[in-house]
Amino acid sequence: MLRAVFRPIGDASGHLAGITRHPTADWMLQMSRNATDEESGHLRGQRYLLHDRDTKFCPAFRDVLRTAGVRPIVLPPQSPNLNAFAERWIRSVKQECLSKLILFGEASLRRALTEYIAHFHSERNHQGKENQLLFPTRAPDRSEIRTGVRCDERLGGLLKYYRGEAA
Repeated sequence: MLRAVFRPIGDASGHLAGITRHPTADWMLQMSRNATDEESGHLRGQRYLLHDRDTKFCPAFRDVLRTAGVRPIVLPPQSPNLNAFAERWIRSVKQECLSKLILFGEASLRRALTEYIAHFHSERNHQGKENQLLFPTRAPDRSEIRTGVRCDERLGGLLKYYRGEAA
């Protein structure tokens, strides 16, 4: 799974979080270029990329990955549960967000997903990573004196996160 697909970029062109309704081989080729970009690509320093057998993952897509030092691995046929990271993220977004909302159309789904993605990547503590934020929006300043804890929320309080408040 491309980690780049979770980058929030919601817009009116049918794209949400780097995902499109109608991906083509050309679109996937551009996604591979974005993901392997030396400055901002999410696959920098990664060795492998798992993907299914869809024809969108064309030879040119795999060539771009190989050129960047990433080995594309094609999953076996009829194995939807092999990508544990994607399955876990889907379970999280369903359990923590979508199952608790009544959505009225695509716009409300887009808003909920965009808010959840921002929360998931930059506000939620990751217990498997020593309870640290993986992509904090602002690096903590060691010189700040923390006097209290502030609770912030998204989606009307559905998603809450806590942070130290500077004096």
